[in-house]
Amino acid sequence: MTATPNYLADIERLVRIESPSDDRAALDAVLLEANQICKEVLGSAGSISEVNGSPILWWGARPADVLLLIHLDTVWPKGSFEPLWQVDGDRITAPGSFDMKAGFIQAVYALREITGSVAILCTTDEEVGSKASRALIEESSRSARAVLVLEASINGAVKTGRKGTADFVIEVHGRASHAGLEPEKGINATTEMAHLVIEIEKLANPEFHTTAIPTVLTSGTTTNTVPALARLVVDCRSFAMSELERIERTLHQLKPQHPDAHIIISGGINRPPLQPESTRALFERAKKVYASLGRGELLGVAVGGASDGNFAAATGVPTLDGLGAIGGNAHAQGEWISAKGVATQIEFLHALIKDLVNNPNG
Repeated sequence: MTATPNYLADIERLVRIESPSDDRAALDAVLLEANQICKEVLGSAGSISEVNGSPILWWGARPADVLLLIHLDTVWPKGSFEPLWQVDGDRITAPGSFDMKAGFIQAVYALREITGSVAILCTTDEEVGSKASRALIEESSRSARAVLVLEASINGAVKTGRKGTADFVIEVHGRASHAGLEPEKGINATTEMAHLVIEIEKLANPEFHTTAIPTVLTSGTTTNTVPALARLVVDCRSFAMSELERIERTLHQLKPQHPDAHIIISGGINRPPLQPESTRALFERAKKVYASLGRGELLGVAVGGASDGNFAAATGVPTLDGLGAIGGNAHAQGEWISAKGVATQIEFLHALIKDLVNNPNG
């Protein structure tokens, strides 16, 4: 029987430590294991610390000319994805493998025999907006010549553009009353919110692939009470920053139907768009490296999801995203990675990092 390559066994080690973003003990545990893997593979451990209450792992030079961005928190609550590790030929099904524990292992193995000013910054709050780690990501990116993001690949293609994101919470405050005896004395927050949902959906703009999606809606208390409070979460995304700013302005101008109802809006723009001009120089360089490995043409795609690469690119540093695992079903049952893809991505990433380190002027 063929032995499992070490890098696949190391991915399994991280997967088996389930690490949802809101579980501090789990995040601490997965970083300890990740740091142990760094020590085993690279000969030295990094340092684990805390930034704004969130644990991080830093390995390598500080500051670094070439910065690798990774996160090890996942969207999966413990026990919600079973079995944790299932191999079927080339397909490995496991929670958080594609997004993005395989990316961490690929980065570590790609750094073997690399000398120079290179670092890994591994965070644990990306899936919840990187509010704790954002400033560190931006500061570390500003001092780098290049930032490589180990988010999942799209069938081997890198990500040359990402939408920016904004998240809002809209509350409608009405007035409760008995739904049977005197409904006319109430102000129905559910009805008010229904009107707002229709207006919010109109904020979409196909020209910039702008979306404004009502997601989580809660309202009311009992079945026989006119609801006094309704709460709606809105997920907004666009390739244009001006679009996110337009949505933010418009939401704050929303008016209730009933003159005595009132609206409270919180939240705002989270990640700025990752613009193609931010990735162009690194993408062209990566294409040459990719071709030198005999693989033909490296493709680039623009996607709707955001990442910490958005923050890095906004600082002005050349950034390239989507250098992580090949697989699919991120955030969904059946999340999987290609075992062969791990090996090919390690080879490509190693060659790209080596080129960046050895040829700083391109």
